[in-house]
Amino acid sequence: MNSRIAWLALFSAAGLCPAQQPAAPLALPSGPFEVNGIAARVNSTVITKSELNFRLAPIYAQLAAQFPRRGAEFDRQVGEAREKLLQEMIDREIILFEFKQLEAKGAKLPDHVVDKEIKRNIQSTFNGSEAKFDEELKRARMTRDGYRRMTREQLIVQAMRAEHFSDAPPPLPGEIQKEYNEVKDKMRDTSKDLITFNKIFIPMADIDNALATPESQLELAEKLTADIKGGADIAELAKKHSRDAYAAEGGFQENVPRTDLQPEFASIIFNGKTGDVVGPLVDPAGFTIVKITKITPGPHPPLSEVRDLIEDRVRTKKNSVTYEKWIANKRKTAMIEKKL
Repeated sequence: MNSRIAWLALFSAAGLCPAQQPAAPLALPSGPFEVNGIAARVNSTVITKSELNFRLAPIYAQLAAQFPRRGAEFDRQVGEAREKLLQEMIDREIILFEFKQLEAKGAKLPDHVVDKEIKRNIQSTFNGSEAKFDEELKRARMTRDGYRRMTREQLIVQAMRAEHFSDAPPPLPGEIQKEYNEVKDKMRDTSKDLITFNKIFIPMADIDNALATPESQLELAEKLTADIKGGADIAELAKKHSRDAYAAEGGFQENVPRTDLQPEFASIIFNGKTGDVVGPLVDPAGFTIVKITKITPGPHPPLSEVRDLIEDRVRTKKNSVTYEKWIANKRKTAMIEKKL
């Protein structure tokens, strides 16, 4: 991602606690930057950087929060994610080219299937917030119609893959139960996730310390994180150093819904476990350190409700070798030009 775009994505992220006030951000890089361009060309179809960046945005926001100083590891993980997404998009165009041959024979994707998938994406990626979804579309210079077209193509790709998995033997009951046990947590109602934690918030600018700078505040946050991991009491440190409404209570917050947290922070914190110290995480307002006390996941659906989906997953896994051979052959005959 272009460095200027990357910084804009970072500073668009909001704070963990709504009560926190934004302060002056770290210095922005200067110079011209490319608004959009070609990421790759597949046959006669162009994949734009805008499309790629939109798909990368949720991953980038999480990594930006995890790596306040950026650095080589941050660049490596962003680069890996970008390369993986671009390859997926190239494969998508190859498959869509194949689907056009089927459209001439009457193949069609119903509109209500696309509507349902868009609703699911907004719930899972943006905590159900239409406003955040529209904000991300605007930042990616993408319209709702464009997003709908992109979603439709994703569903076509899934269907085409399933078509080439048609030789799979039927999933066995034991395989279905095993797959369900592995993925049921990811299928839970995340809007009902709850978390209890102690938190320290260090603002970018401290009104009680005129000499504080974003750099010195980050150094303080890093030191506090190291002290807590070394055994220091986060509650006592929160009372002394934290600058939010919960400081007097040692930063303690109980049963906070996932939906009350910013999506990128929620994804990071809910991936932890009891006793983990997470941070410092960065947002436009400052630096956040969290020590997890308890996580209560939302309910997952019973197998009877998701059996068809689980069976599809098992069938897909069993036929992945067949699919990889098929797509590898299609790549050889396609005209592919990468620009990144």
